[in-house]
Amino acid sequence: MSESQFSADRRRFLQGGVAGAVMATAGFDVEAQPAKAAHPIAVAGEGADPDKPVVISPLMRTVATYVAGAATTPLPDAVTEATKHHLLDTLAAMVSGTRLLPGARAMAYVKTLGGTAEACVPGTRLITNAGNAALTGGMLAHADETDDTHALAVLHPGAGVVPAALAMAEREKAGGIALLRAVALGYDISVRMSLAMGGDKFSAAGRDTHGFGCTFGAAAAAGSLLKFNFDQVRHLLSFAAQQASGVSNFPQDREHVGKAFLYGGMPGRNGIAAATMVQLGWTNVEDMFAGDQNFFAAYGIAQTDPEILARGLGELFEVGKTNIKRWSVGGPIQAPLDAMSYLMKTHNLKAADIEKIVVRLSHQGADTVNNRTMPNISLQHLLAVMLLDGTVTLSSANDMARMQDPKVLELRRRVELYGDDEMDRVRPVRQAIMEIRLRDGRELRHRVLEVRGMAQNPMTREEVGEKCLGLCAPVLGKKRAAELIAAVWNIERVNNLRLLRPLLQA
Repeated sequence: MSESQFSADRRRFLQGGVAGAVMATAGFDVEAQPAKAAHPIAVAGEGADPDKPVVISPLMRTVATYVAGAATTPLPDAVTEATKHHLLDTLAAMVSGTRLLPGARAMAYVKTLGGTAEACVPGTRLITNAGNAALTGGMLAHADETDDTHALAVLHPGAGVVPAALAMAEREKAGGIALLRAVALGYDISVRMSLAMGGDKFSAAGRDTHGFGCTFGAAAAAGSLLKFNFDQVRHLLSFAAQQASGVSNFPQDREHVGKAFLYGGMPGRNGIAAATMVQLGWTNVEDMFAGDQNFFAAYGIAQTDPEILARGLGELFEVGKTNIKRWSVGGPIQAPLDAMSYLMKTHNLKAADIEKIVVRLSHQGADTVNNRTMPNISLQHLLAVMLLDGTVTLSSANDMARMQDPKVLELRRRVELYGDDEMDRVRPVRQAIMEIRLRDGRELRHRVLEVRGMAQNPMTREEVGEKCLGLCAPVLGKKRAAELIAAVWNIERVNNLRLLRPLLQA
């Protein structure tokens, strides 16, 4: 089939949005080929005709073929390097998360479950089955706001994908190259699924992008490490679809525990569950993306575009478009902290100098971080902390007691935050405008165009290593943390991921 024919078929399938996706299945008989049964023993389900060939949609064919081939397809050098950055950044978030409340809750829960000794939980002495390790690791990775973000997809892909991939790689005694390919694949699928569902519009409709996107991403990463074929991948994606869930009311979570589960723990666990079920011969709907009551028809909104899931696979790698945070705080606060740091250093500002601060962000960003009850995602609180301390650290960003500090509270009252149409127009780039009026009458203004760590202004290997050393050293010790960082930079030389356990365990 020619590329033009393939594209035309996909357009017919997707024309008319989700409704077109439901109704266009009849057109597949022209081009699509029957799929080989995944297993020799077949039982017809309700309404299924066992003698009728299975017809697979062009969308599923493209995605499943890509996922099945990822394990044996080398990554471009630049993508390999970017994947190492995000692997290390997420590992550091996991290790540092052991000292935070969501991490403590996750570890306490998993200790009650037991489980076959398949994978370790970084930063701990826990060894459990891969599903439990992915659950705990995902919650550790998003125990605060240290982990990476994809602004356009409204997603923290690392927290959902990396712990699941790491757990499955350890379970299967896979090597570093297989892990890197699985992680890059997980980012590709999780981000594309979030975008296909509608991204920020999907979230605004009350559904959470992580419970959907990262569940598919974690499943794809795990399936790659299990070397699934085309037929197995289709069943894998069906089990991921059946587990996809999540409500985007996380701003009401006061302790970050539910948010850590939603963003990282649940998707990782679900992805491992889907993969291990299929590994043991479980079957499911042959094509979850097509036919009556398909996945996109069930969950789609007006902005849902299923074709995005397949667009650019193998050419555009989403791990390279994902941001690494310079500051261990919520994504929308990165630019304001950059602005405050710059103005403080340039003008030698102190807290006592400030009369008023005005910050302008995108409307979504402002809504996300406006006077929140959790310190690491409260813009007013963190600007006050930076003015008092000169910087913001992992410890100060998560210090609940300082939320009641009279000095912090007094400074918070001087900060005004506004959503700004101009900041909306530059999304997904996260910019900020800061205006400060000083008590001596001077007025200062600074606009941050490119936050350090964003895909447009990436951190260097040295900067990522420095951040991760600061996060890991308090838990692992400085020497072992440095050895872990060096091992990740050279992970393609590791033939069995279990060999990293001595570096990962606290």
